[in-house]
Amino acid sequence: MDSNKKYWKGLEELNKTPEFVEKNKHEFAEPIPIEEVLESGGLLGKTPRRDFLKALGFGVGAVTLAACEKVPVHKSIPYLIKPEEVTPGVANYYSSSYDGHAILVKTREGRPIKVEGNPNDLLSNGGLSAQAQASVLDLYDVSRVKNPMQDGADSDWDHIDAFIKNELTAIKAAGKKIRIVSSTINSPSTLAVIADFVAQYPTAKHINYDAVSYTGIIQANQNSFGKAVVPHYNFDKADVIVSFGADFLGTWISPTEFIGQYVKNRNNKSLQSKKMSRHIQFETGMSNTGSNADVRIPILLSEEGIALVNLYNAISGTTLAGSKKLDNAAAENAITLAGKELLAAKGKALVVAGSNDVAVQTLVNAINSLLGSYGATIDLDNASNQYAGNDAEFVEFVSDMDKGDVGAVFFLGANPAYDYHSGDAIKAALKKVRLRVSFSDYTDETASLCNIIAPNHYYLESWGDSSAIEGYYTVVQPTINPVYNTRQAEQSLLVWSDNAVKDYYTYVRNNWDKNLLAKGGLSGQKGWETLLQTGFVKAAAKPAGSYTFSHELTAVAQTILDHSNELAAANGDKTKVQLQIFQTIALRDGSRANNPWLQELPDPVSKVTWGNFAAMSPRYAKSLELEQGDIITITANNYSIDLPVLIQPGQPAGTIAVAVGYGRTKAGLVGDKVGENAYPFHTFRNGTFQTTAVATIKATGEQSELAQTQTHHSYEGRNSIIRETTFTEYKKNPYAASGHFDDHKTYSLWDEYERPTYNWVMAIDLNACTGCGACVVACSAENNVPVVGKDEVRRRREMHWIRIDRYYSFNEKGSLITKESEINQLSDGDLDNVSVVYQPMLCQHCDHAPCETVCPVLATVHSSEGLNHMAYNRCIGTRYCANNCPYKVRRFNWFNYWNDSRFDNYLNNEHTQLVLNPDVVTRFRGVMEKCSMCIQRIQAGKLKAKIEKRSVKDGDIKVACQQTCPANAIVFGNVNDPNSEVAKALKSERTYYVLEELNVQPGIGYQVKVRNRTELEA
Repeated sequence: MDSNKKYWKGLEELNKTPEFVEKNKHEFAEPIPIEEVLESGGLLGKTPRRDFLKALGFGVGAVTLAACEKVPVHKSIPYLIKPEEVTPGVANYYSSSYDGHAILVKTREGRPIKVEGNPNDLLSNGGLSAQAQASVLDLYDVSRVKNPMQDGADSDWDHIDAFIKNELTAIKAAGKKIRIVSSTINSPSTLAVIADFVAQYPTAKHINYDAVSYTGIIQANQNSFGKAVVPHYNFDKADVIVSFGADFLGTWISPTEFIGQYVKNRNNKSLQSKKMSRHIQFETGMSNTGSNADVRIPILLSEEGIALVNLYNAISGTTLAGSKKLDNAAAENAITLAGKELLAAKGKALVVAGSNDVAVQTLVNAINSLLGSYGATIDLDNASNQYAGNDAEFVEFVSDMDKGDVGAVFFLGANPAYDYHSGDAIKAALKKVRLRVSFSDYTDETASLCNIIAPNHYYLESWGDSSAIEGYYTVVQPTINPVYNTRQAEQSLLVWSDNAVKDYYTYVRNNWDKNLLAKGGLSGQKGWETLLQTGFVKAAAKPAGSYTFSHELTAVAQTILDHSNELAAANGDKTKVQLQIFQTIALRDGSRANNPWLQELPDPVSKVTWGNFAAMSPRYAKSLELEQGDIITITANNYSIDLPVLIQPGQPAGTIAVAVGYGRTKAGLVGDKVGENAYPFHTFRNGTFQTTAVATIKATGEQSELAQTQTHHSYEGRNSIIRETTFTEYKKNPYAASGHFDDHKTYSLWDEYERPTYNWVMAIDLNACTGCGACVVACSAENNVPVVGKDEVRRRREMHWIRIDRYYSFNEKGSLITKESEINQLSDGDLDNVSVVYQPMLCQHCDHAPCETVCPVLATVHSSEGLNHMAYNRCIGTRYCANNCPYKVRRFNWFNYWNDSRFDNYLNNEHTQLVLNPDVVTRFRGVMEKCSMCIQRIQAGKLKAKIEKRSVKDGDIKVACQQTCPANAIVFGNVNDPNSEVAKALKSERTYYVLEELNVQPGIGYQVKVRNRTELEA
């Protein structure tokens, strides 16, 4: 390993900008102005402790009221008559389902406080996404609709039912069309309810509409193989993966599932067997998947289609009509080499594309057919049910409304007034519809245009089921009675269609008894109870068939090349740019924009929070005389928005990338007016919604500082933070990159102590970590970490106990630049081609912890089990410990985030407080906090073992970040147990310790990052 390898977190650090240098002269964020101190009432703040329940827009009054009327969860402790299932101080867990994944919901005293992955989930084996982890918070959102509404005023269910039934009768008699517009529904019971409703009203039709569409894949499979499905991809069965803009580790189709598959061929176990898959990514904007690739090739949007055609030519040995070489020599060479790699891995190869264009996906099908991927890495017979949107059907529906043919429309999980590319067309057409009903539990952009809002239960209040993958069925069960006066949408449809079964629980139960329990070998009441415990059933998988593509590709290739030429029209014109629309991992399609945990989660690549931006390359920004934060006007499709510029290494010049999911106007207290809406930049072309366009840009002369976290925690120029190697070098010498050969004597100023029973440590595999951020949200949910908001993030005051550091390094013709002198000679164009490494960083629980020696009040001390503890009652806020921490992982409470009225829009309100974990104290102003290794989980695990009169077993205790990680990149345990997973991981030849040379003896060992890139470097 070359210890001179240069890594940098952001361009300001690389270029040593005056602002960066000045900020890093100060150990801490900007001090609090005295007027802020006085305004907040001094050190402890002016807000009474009990008033902290009134703060963010999430609350106790309504929850208690609902509980008083309907459920026992409101009862104070001690109970006069204790509910059988509730033991004060002891958590209950309920199996349920989120996004098709089997989950466990942790409740305390009747209130859900944490979502965890079900370890037996067949899709992710217990891993969860950041969105799933954050979902529990939405239950307590005071922005939710609290009662059914008619014409903007509160109503009651009896009145709503009578009104809608009368309207439907009249509309049915008039022969007008009735439409149920929903986001993709894969619940067997919900689909059955809709089918019953359609039977009652024959002019009714169900339309699936997804804001982020996969119609291109569905239609391409229909055209190619007669199967209108999204395939089930098996990345774990692929030795070579080539992706064209598909962010399958971030946002594409089923990323939580795909992460687990992907790392199976790249983690400790695989590397020790000297096996590793190869991943090549061609893309424009730097995605989470691209940043994890072994080789990432930056290409223009106009080059993507040409590159795909050329890959087909390289694999098939033919030349499609209209083919041409790329001007990008590096990309053209990579295509040739990728073709050879794929052919060599025939039967274990996989090509995917992120485009929603039917022609592009058809060509991908042809390539995968040549590679023998069907029946191996691609399964069309056990297909995914996660996306079923039909773009053309929805466009036809809008036209029908505009013509006055639609008499009633019901919106279920769909918000087209916000996320359709022509929201104005939706608004105008809806005015011509007699009955407009939204099931949204928010008065969102579409619901506000409806004359009826029949608010749906939240999923944690609901009965139901899901089938994300054909043959895999998960159950949804309520973990709390309804917080507000809502009703399940399915039950409303049952009532309005005069169904014989009026109660949706009974309907679900009947459906499982008749159709689904038998698929898992279950039946009757006992089978139902077993289902509620396990959370799912799995039918026997169908044999995955092989499919041969045999269609003419001339017209397909021409369609692809024509669109490439349209995008290329922007080349050479400084006022025009190739525009790419994408999703962020945190907000995805924007439906969860009112969740503060997600808004404050830094994007893995950009590290930006609280808003979107226009990402462009350093070279392109320089040519336009733009700097980071400069606001530009972007215009495309007769629509304009103003966004700040983000200088993004790894993005080709002449392109910009903008995220959807922002710019909400009726999301709620948290999400309104955060960023700008990029959905109108979508185009409807060739029967699908597509995410590329030619745009014009113009500087406004204004500036806006991004809330970006990437350089907030500096290591003061220290090296040896990140260590990486190539797979070839690893096979030659597995120990080289980790520095295990550096045997040197160490000296200690500390007394050493025995830890005979427990010595808690952690191992983090950098080759498995994809930077997805799920661990950050899981930690916040488990440990009551506050949200501070955009302005405080700008001041470097974010409170996350675990952060994901993103490091860049340079590529030069596939090699790594290591010397400072070489960096200084680089042109701006070299910044278009960089590598990225992610590193989770949290308190290292050092055995020789430098924080402990400087604390004047012994607020931070070492335990007999190897952990660094914080006694918050003792802390007086000197911040000496943070100053002395080389890892910069301690967080100072500048304000009483949980009870200061200035944070009302984040987590400080009467309902949100109900999500707090009662086993973890909320910290107050003026104290330091940090990762505790989930000490409450450790204690709970030891207590359980004691009650069961046994010793703690490996795996009994999982910290929150470990439990949620879809990649199993984080392992925690007792290193005194030589057979423990963590002990084995730390014995890996790839293990190293960050800043090991300081001899602080950290308790977290990292495994070296390995990239399988040698063949493409040759």
